[in-house]
Amino acid sequence: MIRSVSQTANPSADAAAMLRRLGFAILFFAVPLAALFTRRALVVMAPLAVILLVLASVLDGGARHAWDKLTALAASPGGVAGLVLLFWAGLSLVWTPFLPQASERLLNIIGMALMGLGGYLAIPERMRSANLYLLPVGVGLAALIAISLTITGGSHFDPEGLSLERGMLMLVLLLWPAIAWLHSRGRNLEAIGLALAVAICSLLTRDGLPLYGLAAGAVVFVVTAWNPVFGSRLIGFVMAGLLLFAPVLPFILKPVAASLLGANSPTTLGLEVWRRIILDEPLRLLTGHGLETALRGRFFGLVPPSAPSTLLFEIWYELGLVGAAAGSVLLYQAVVGAKSHRATVAPGIMAAFACAFTLGCLGIGTAQVWWFTALVVLVLIFVAIERGQFRTKRPKAALRRTV
Repeated sequence: MIRSVSQTANPSADAAAMLRRLGFAILFFAVPLAALFTRRALVVMAPLAVILLVLASVLDGGARHAWDKLTALAASPGGVAGLVLLFWAGLSLVWTPFLPQASERLLNIIGMALMGLGGYLAIPERMRSANLYLLPVGVGLAALIAISLTITGGSHFDPEGLSLERGMLMLVLLLWPAIAWLHSRGRNLEAIGLALAVAICSLLTRDGLPLYGLAAGAVVFVVTAWNPVFGSRLIGFVMAGLLLFAPVLPFILKPVAASLLGANSPTTLGLEVWRRIILDEPLRLLTGHGLETALRGRFFGLVPPSAPSTLLFEIWYELGLVGAAAGSVLLYQAVVGAKSHRATVAPGIMAAFACAFTLGCLGIGTAQVWWFTALVVLVLIFVAIERGQFRTKRPKAALRRTV
């Protein structure tokens, strides 16, 4: 009697598979759920998930050609723009009035960038579908929980509702990679149901930011689905153009806001403050006031309290023309370069860009660590989805005649 030869057990590969599965479960499933209940969940769980993925890649040797990937990324136009932006932010520590706080913020940004690079290198070249299906399940369950929390008035862990609002913003961001994955698998009904669930809980929230971000992403999703090349270039030009020519906006939008919203509305007053800052200190448009001044300056009288809380104002006020130019190049190259070889994934990527940029322009706390972490998580999820597109359809079984 001939016995089949069993394969040699590989403890390292088994341990790597377990760690990778746990890391993706935290990143795809646990993060959207925990973000609804505690504000620190994302900052704690995302690095933990990346560490597990890095350990898994070390155990099974999944991170191949890491140096070549890093070199190609740094030598790309977007990589060069990112390095210039990071260098200029570090140089602005020389003239910022808040050196300790600005140094801490810069270290946080560097830490988030390193975490993103580690996760990018640790994600395997071919992702298992079982791991990626955790994302829409986690987003869908989080959306149902968010609906119940908004109806009942929140949880005992979050009496003021701050974690719920932050969790809703995270949920709106993660909706687009979840839809992209379901759409790429042909599960369009599930994708529509998931979008409706997130839209309902966005309508029920007190703050309108999640709904605005969702609306912007939906418009870009439709445009990119109609024409992927036109959609990607359009969103790239719009984002880069708004950032580069942001100082012109208060002069154009202030009369419009005054006529539509009134002269004493917060939006009109914020645009007037921005216009005065530009006219009073035109030379500061070149260098900026230094990192962390847009936020800390409000508490020390350097910046009027009614100044805009938006990404466009903060970049120009802190880093000036050099930072804004480098940031606009980085945005455009990131959007145009984020192409997928599957047309079903591209609309979700562009919608996520539009959603995140809209939230940043409408006053989300872009200087906070959790927002940087959320963007890193979003990028890593899309990288994983892109690497899960290697199979287009299930192979058919071949029947052979035996003699």
